[in-house]
Amino acid sequence: MKTFDPQAMYSEWMSQLGSQAPWQDWIQPVKAMAEMPVSDVLKDIGATIDQAVLARLQNEYMQEFGRLWQDFALSKLPELNDKRFSATDWHNHAMHSYSAASYLLNARFLMAIAEAVEAPQKIKQKISFAVQQMIDAMSPANFLVTNPEAQSKLIESKGESLARGISQMLADMQKGRISQTDESAFEVGKNVATTEGKVVFENHLFQLIQYTPLTKTVHQRPLLMIPPCINKYYILDLQPENSLVRYAVEQGHMVFLVSWANPDESMSEVTWDDYIEDGAIKAFEVVRTISKQEKVNAFGFCVGGTIISTALAVLAARGIHPASSLTLLTTLLDFSDTGVLDVFVDEVQVALREQSIGRKGIMPGRDLASTFSSLRANDLVWSYVQSNYLKGEAPPPFDLLYWNADSTNLPGPMFCWYLRNTYLENKLRQTSELTVAGNQVSLGAIDAPVFVYGSREDHIVPWKAAFASLKILNPEHKERNMFVLGASGHIAGVINPPAKKKRSYWFNPVATESADAWFSGAVEHQGSWWPVWSEFLAKHGGKMVKAPAKPGNAEYAEIEAAPGRYVKVRAN
Repeated sequence: MKTFDPQAMYSEWMSQLGSQAPWQDWIQPVKAMAEMPVSDVLKDIGATIDQAVLARLQNEYMQEFGRLWQDFALSKLPELNDKRFSATDWHNHAMHSYSAASYLLNARFLMAIAEAVEAPQKIKQKISFAVQQMIDAMSPANFLVTNPEAQSKLIESKGESLARGISQMLADMQKGRISQTDESAFEVGKNVATTEGKVVFENHLFQLIQYTPLTKTVHQRPLLMIPPCINKYYILDLQPENSLVRYAVEQGHMVFLVSWANPDESMSEVTWDDYIEDGAIKAFEVVRTISKQEKVNAFGFCVGGTIISTALAVLAARGIHPASSLTLLTTLLDFSDTGVLDVFVDEVQVALREQSIGRKGIMPGRDLASTFSSLRANDLVWSYVQSNYLKGEAPPPFDLLYWNADSTNLPGPMFCWYLRNTYLENKLRQTSELTVAGNQVSLGAIDAPVFVYGSREDHIVPWKAAFASLKILNPEHKERNMFVLGASGHIAGVINPPAKKKRSYWFNPVATESADAWFSGAVEHQGSWWPVWSEFLAKHGGKMVKAPAKPGNAEYAEIEAAPGRYVKVRAN
């Protein structure tokens, strides 16, 4: 069967362009593009495409390609509206300018075909993702021979840039990942994760940090923060000026935080039930004992939100309601819409994971990191290939990217349970469909006012999927729920301190059935959403009391200073 090979076609274009072949020779690969047997290829994966749509796309491609090369013949340089080609080197050299323009044209055409495919949504999403990955990889900016910026650096430095690039590439090969920042510039506990506190409890799953008050009085009800176990906790405590932990302490809250262990082979049989019972529920028990309070302000970020919500549902089934309020940041409870991550989850892939690590094993942090990087390949992969290796530039220090590189493993049984029961089968949202830690789970049984935050450009937890939690929680008292939508993405939207005066957020106090209806009535406000959350917490924090003079109590004494040992363990 005749197949379409875009990489070979692109190489052919470049070779012909380099040899300055006449116009009639250049048009041959264009004819091949127009005549490619797309229908035959799609049959192999159970998809089709309307032939009239395909013919229209191919005709449009031919016309645009013709205009592009007519401009070339007239020495009229194309416009390159893409940040990868914004440097003057791309615009000062006709060959490189048309190399980029040809690539962008091909990219648009390939994505148009992917979007025109008629197939079940899951298959269509996978096709689009695979095509986008191929397009990103094919960019002429990714290769020394077609990147004029890298070539200029090479000439200016008399070869030193290439030597540095090769050296940096070899070093990254030893690490098994691309360096995104100067990792030597940071040290956990020294200039990240520096908010003062003490570890007051630990078991095989987590350490519990109690932070030192920064105010003379505090809200009597403490704040328990559970971060995602898929990353280190200090995304919430990077540096003083952008630390959500420190902000909460400054607002007069007695803050406790779970620092998850970085699993090794000793945790290879740990389950989701363990994370709920010995993790979140145990944290509630310790915090309530130390604070002598029946109610706690509960907080979960991303997977941490899923964990703490599950724990509260388990406790509700036992007749225990320890939450004065519940805050969920970029959290999924309804997994109907999981964004681009959906391409990695289907029955075949989950079954393979279950077969390999479902009973015993470790999900390596490097695999998880690679998956998340692929979701934004141009920003998190190829831009560093270009700067680090082709140009020989050392990545600058950046605390958030240091955290991003500090990956964590996950226990295989826990990870596989999570994949199947949430992402694949979406059982968590269904009343009494799941049994966790010996109890049937019903999220609607959680008795607490809820603050839900979503990020408008979040590609991991789409904001409408975060909003969907409002339909599950407090089903009989929706007026107790609050939703805030922040600008930017999964991390940058959350870590947006007021002092920076950056970005914006949307708020609508009216409870609505749909996310679209909520947004249509929402008002945009400049700056950080943190003060809105702070007001919510204050309402449910109880009266102000004298700040504790020392951490812990007779039962739970100080173990070591924050950030503790667990967060410093690196994934193998």
